[in-house]
Amino acid sequence: MITIWGRANSANVQKVLWCCDELVLPFERIDAGMQFGRNDEPDYLAMNPTGRVPTLVDGDFVLWESNSILRYLAMQYGPSSLLYPADPKVRASIERWLDWSLATLVPAERPVFVAAVRTPPEKRDTAKLAADVETVAECWKLLDRHLQGRFFLENERFSLADIVIGTFAKRWFGLEGVERPPLPNLERWYSRLATRQGFRKYIDLPLT
Repeated sequence: MITIWGRANSANVQKVLWCCDELVLPFERIDAGMQFGRNDEPDYLAMNPTGRVPTLVDGDFVLWESNSILRYLAMQYGPSSLLYPADPKVRASIERWLDWSLATLVPAERPVFVAAVRTPPEKRDTAKLAADVETVAECWKLLDRHLQGRFFLENERFSLADIVIGTFAKRWFGLEGVERPPLPNLERWYSRLATRQGFRKYIDLPLT
């Protein structure tokens, strides 16, 4: 049995849970992080010295970093044609979005999420929030252009790229009190993702 350590409202945990659902892979999840603690305890740090979530335990194999966990699960438990195809060009195209999420999207998205979801209204810097929304909107405009004429991000097949970017798209579309530009291609793609069982079960939750 695979064990996934991490709280269910963490985007990085959520995308791993969604991946497990797509692979029809049973797992046990153990709450860790934020209000649940445990991630600063010696036994957890022995598994994951960063003290962050998620951490995956598969038998005697331990892995941290969510995108690396996704790759491992797809390679270890998924047919070669599912989620992470072996063709070098297709795989590199998928990898590009996983890297882009870490290098570009998340740094732009996180200040907006923290301000709009985890900061009380009376303590928000509304001018900064508006500027940060404009910054992350540029990321989604890039996706909107890429998705012109496409059903999914790469290879016309649902893949790890859709899981990773789709998880953060939930945050974008779930934010309240912010102005979003019209992004019809992104909205159509997101609507397709929202019909998937794993999305409904693990991603389509209130933002907290």
